[in-house]
Amino acid sequence: MDRKMANRKLIRLSQLKSKLAAENLEEIDWVTFGVIVKKVTPQSANNGRTFSIWRLNDLRDLNQCVLLFLFGEVHKEHWKTDQGTV
Repeated sequence: MDRKMANRKLIRLSQLKSKLAAENLEEIDWVTFGVIVKKVTPQSANNGRTFSIWRLNDLRDLNQCVLLFLFGEVHKEHWKTDQGTV
């Protein structure tokens, strides 16, 4: 993990909103981690394609969550991922 994180900045999910407002994250090599705290049953879009919605949290502040929408191949590959997965 140390090797993978070398020269990268860790930004906690609970800090993401404030960091996006204060910094230009496009110029930084950063990483975040999240736990799937809730999954919504896969939905169908107006175009008939199925997608998933995950609620992610860093377990520091349970009131600060990020919604992740999974479409296309990402949805097909990961929609069965269990709640509680990091």
